[in-house]
Formats: sequence, structure tokens, C-alpha cells
Amino acid sequence: MKFFQTKMSERNCTPPTDFIFTGFTDYLPLRITLFLLFLIIYVLTLVGNIGLIALVNIDSNLQTPMYYFLSNLSFLDLSYSTAIAPKMLVNFLSSKKNISLYGCALQMYFFACFADAECLILAAMAFDRYAAICNPLMYSTLMSRKVCVFFIVLAYFSGSMTSLVHVSLTFGLPFCRSHVINHFFCDIPPLLALSCANTTLNEVLLFALCGFIQTSTFVIIFISYFFILIAILRIKSTEGRRKAFSTCASHLTAVTLLYGSVTFSYIQPSSQYSMEQEKISAVFYTLIIPMLNPLIYSLRNKEVKDAVKRSITRKNPHN
Repeated sequence: MKFFQTKMSERNCTPPTDFIFTGFTDYLPLRITLFLLFLIIYVLTLVGNIGLIALVNIDSNLQTPMYYFLSNLSFLDLSYSTAIAPKMLVNFLSSKKNISLYGCALQMYFFACFADAECLILAAMAFDRYAAICNPLMYSTLMSRKVCVFFIVLAYFSGSMTSLVHVSLTFGLPFCRSHVINHFFCDIPPLLALSCANTTLNEVLLFALCGFIQTSTFVIIFISYFFILIAILRIKSTEGRRKAFSTCASHLTAVTLLYGSVTFSYIQPSSQYSMEQEKISAVFYTLIIPMLNPLIYSLRNKEVKDAVKRSITRKNPHN
């Protein structure tokens, strides 16, 4: 009987033409304050990531596999932040925080695609560090141009395919309960909460696909750094060990920030899931991390700092 009632309710559903975000607050002074704060964060994200991409492409000393991956990482940070931040900023100043059905689907697709691809790029960067430190004589073969391009294509293809699965299944559901999304962007869990249909398949696939990508890439990173650590400990000179560690410090920091925040949001039991906690975590991995990554790789990387100095010197030859 319950099955037929569910089917009847699905047939009686009116497909939504748009969704409405709850956002963070309805208190106008706080919304204006948050608007200014996140505007600064987004501008810094744009400047930092575009600047890093430009620097890698114009400086001949940065034409290496590691910086090729880094420029793609900056592109992904820039892209998935841009998929969310502009609409969020508009909604802070708008009385009705809405988004069209197709706009919501596109936002979910691009965010999921770029976020999944970023995990794979981070794994490729870990393998690059492994090849450079543990197999320096084989480095040019292990990290040839074809291998690097293969890693990039694999990252974008995997991200786009898993994202397409999530978007297709999510927007194939009937939304009967409400059109109000308890979030500031079109993420999968809050949309599933609006459906009156059985979302078990969606939840299993969300856990399985996100879990597979995060777990497999984390395993690659962990194994790479396990062998890197062994190789570094074999280096006799303190200066040599310090230099080897410094080449990995930025990447390890970026990995810890991303995997920590994303795991908190997606890889947890539904009984412990809190939308308010998710919003805070989502701010971190959608807005804060894309802003921090260029700073992490610039401030903790001597080659990037030297490239910045060379760029400034070229612009001001008399200084």
C-alpha cells in the first residue's frame, strides 16, 4: 500500500522550475558582512590562481611536470570556486535566493566534476614527487610528457563521468516535499533530502563513487609518501633531508586541507550528518582552500618565489 501511495505522490508532483537557497542567515547586516568577506576571498582566489597559472606558463624554469600539475590544480580551484561563489555573492544581496532548475544542475555538475578531478591531480602530484625523490634516474621516463597528459585527461574524464552520474540520478528524482535547499549551493545531499522518492541508490552511489575516488587517490598519496619518507631518511646530510622534505611540504599541506574537509562532509554516516556543519565545511573546501592553495605553493616553494622575483625584475629592469 505504501509503495502505491509513493508512486501516486510521484505522479502528482509538479516539477520545480527553480530552487530557493536558505543560505546562511536572513539578517541583512550579517548578510552584507558575509558578502564583503566572501567577495574578498573570491577576488583573492581569482588573483592567486590566475597569477600562478600565468607564472607557470611564462617562466621557463617552471616548465616541469610538477608545475604542469600545479597549474592544472590552480585551474580546478579557480573553476569550482567560480561555479559557486558568484551566485552565492548575488544571493547575499538578493531578497529571493533562488536558482533555476538547469542552473542548479549545471552548478552541481561543474562543482562535482572539478572537485573529483582535483583529488586525481593531487594523486598525480604525489606520484611525481615519488618519481623525483625515489627514482631520479628514471624520472624523465616515469614523468614523460605523454604520462603527464594521460594523468590530466584521466582526471578530467573521471571527474566528468562521476559528476554526470550524480546529476542524472539526482535530477531524475521527483521533488515533492519542498523546493527550498538548506544550503548555499546545489550540493547532492540537500537535494536528495527534498525528494519524495527512494534515494537509496543515489546515496549508495554518492558514498561509493566519492569514497572510491577519495580512498584510491589517498592510498596512492599515502604509498608514494611512505616510499618518499624511506628515501629521505636514507639521505645522510641534514641539508639534503631538509631540501627533500621542503619539496613535499606544500603538497602535503594541500592534501591535508582538502581531504580533511571533504571527508568530513561526504564520508560519514547519515545519522551523524548535520546540514549546519556541512555548510561550514563546504565554505572551507569550496572557497577557503581555493584561495589558500596559491599561497601555500607560493610561500613554501623557493622555485615559485624565485620565479615571482624574476617576473618582477623583467617588468622593472632598472630596479
